[in-house]
Amino acid sequence: MGLRLRPGVSTTDTAYGTVLLDERSGDYWQLNPTAALALRLLADGRTAEQAAAAMAEEFDVDEPRALRDVTALVGQLRAAGLVRP
Repeated sequence: MGLRLRPGVSTTDTAYGTVLLDERSGDYWQLNPTAALALRLLADGRTAEQAAAAMAEEFDVDEPRALRDVTALVGQLRAAGLVRP
């Protein structure tokens, strides 16, 4: 899949996950630790299925649920215009 943030979107890791800042609009989003891990894995070139498997291993969640969460995250990031098409 390979997900890439668009230019002008910066990230900062926090004790509670990751914050995304749209430098153009000033809007920001707080990602919890599971969403932050999914974003890192997708940005590293993993597929949604691979990210879900890693999340299921790291957190107490089954793979089908993790895959739904990854898919929802990608949809939300796209809808917000934070990732490249």
